[in-house]
Amino acid sequence: MSKLRIKIAKRVARAIENHKPVVALESTVLAHGLPHPLNIETARECQSAIRSERAMPAIIGIVEGRAKVGLNESELEIFATGRTAGESIEKVGLNNLAAVMAKNRWGATTVAGTMKIARLAGLRVFSTGGIGGVHRGAETTFDISSDLTALAGVPMICVCAGAKAILDLPKTMERLETLGVPVVGYRTDELPAFYSRRSGLRVDVTADTAEEAAMIAMDHWRMGSKSAVLVCAPVPEEFEIPSAEIEQAIEEAINEARAERISGKAVTPFVLSRLEKITRGRTLVANRALLTNNAGVAAQIAASLL
Repeated sequence: MSKLRIKIAKRVARAIENHKPVVALESTVLAHGLPHPLNIETARECQSAIRSERAMPAIIGIVEGRAKVGLNESELEIFATGRTAGESIEKVGLNNLAAVMAKNRWGATTVAGTMKIARLAGLRVFSTGGIGGVHRGAETTFDISSDLTALAGVPMICVCAGAKAILDLPKTMERLETLGVPVVGYRTDELPAFYSRRSGLRVDVTADTAEEAAMIAMDHWRMGSKSAVLVCAPVPEEFEIPSAEIEQAIEEAINEARAERISGKAVTPFVLSRLEKITRGRTLVANRALLTNNAGVAAQIAASLL
């Protein structure tokens, strides 16, 4: 492991050695997702949800060039500010993971980056909010998240609330099918649309229990498949934003981005910021709720794999 520059926290290493369930969590939501202090409060809630199911949480990030599996409290505080030593903490995906490590920097791992490191550490279950996918207008911009690349090649269970609502969900589902990634609805027959419980898009199969989700994943891998298994759990009903309402808000935010000539990587943070204002903070509340819910579901699935 030292040659790979991966450091596994002692508590996480003990859980792995003792065959206890471990759930990986990303650090991008800390450094680049939710605002402070909501970000660290949510991270702690996710950890508590995992521990309540008698599993071990392991938040992953790059600390001074080393991949850390199981950030400690002081490291979480630093990630929550988004800066260290006067520099911004970089968002780390598959393309810049090696570069951030080689330059001994701090990096917040995305879905793709987290899955890559988690698998190298021997973990099999990962919990996040929503995956990246095919962006709206990708037929001209070719903007497709590397999360899909990771899902195609890293054999892990990824628990999420579907793909991010600002994406082109039908195209994202088509791409997942092409890549051979099973989309499992956790107690739902439709793909959740992040803030909304339904999208109108059918999942490949429904799992009514954590045990059933784990069994689907194990059979997928026994057949020789090397891809991840995407388990999609809807946002808790009391925090849902109806699909028609959030779609109208997304269209408004995208139109504002066009009017201000915002393009490329700047579009997503702009749209998310505008959604928070348009919905009067309801997107943040829903995001927090689904992250915590997903963590609990992931812990149950991790326990079922043992």
